[in-house]
Amino acid sequence: MNYGPATISNLQTIITEQQALATHIDISQLQKCIDYIQQAKRIFFMGTGRSGLALKMAAMRFMHLGYQVYVVGEVVTPAILEGDILIAASGSGTTATVLIPAQKAQQNKAKVIAITTAPESALSKSADLILHIPAAGKTDFSDTVSKQYAGSLYEQFVLLLLDAVFMTLWQHSGKTKEDLWPRHANLE
Repeated sequence: MNYGPATISNLQTIITEQQALATHIDISQLQKCIDYIQQAKRIFFMGTGRSGLALKMAAMRFMHLGYQVYVVGEVVTPAILEGDILIAASGSGTTATVLIPAQKAQQNKAKVIAITTAPESALSKSADLILHIPAAGKTDFSDTVSKQYAGSLYEQFVLLLLDAVFMTLWQHSGKTKEDLWPRHANLE
């Protein structure tokens, strides 16, 4: 059986859904996100599952740009302090393993950026800034928002959105690709 045409069709569906979602992002919130990142002493990333993987990829890019970044849960992650930011992703905004660190970050006077599909969630209420991604939640099994499985649209968009933020900061840094390259992992 030839799965090639179906796979290309599915790829087009994913791209179309991503493009449609991008038109619903609040630009003023993106600007605030960039401002927070530029003002931060250090950037911490927290997410679980596929959201966490997307954040780890974003953390790598911000490190390439010269930011001091940490992924919550890694053994070398220090205490979060005033002047730092936590970028926390949870589609539902109720994931306890994301919510508790967000609350602790605020207790330590760090800023919290919540990336979520649920702007009224507990995570959103614990955040200084909400990047609302109006994608389907992982338990939305209808086809009204996305034809993809579970929270795929959201999880993909987390990475794309943070890559766009990275690119914006990189373009305004004046640094070249060659300038960023020495920070690339060399123990691979």
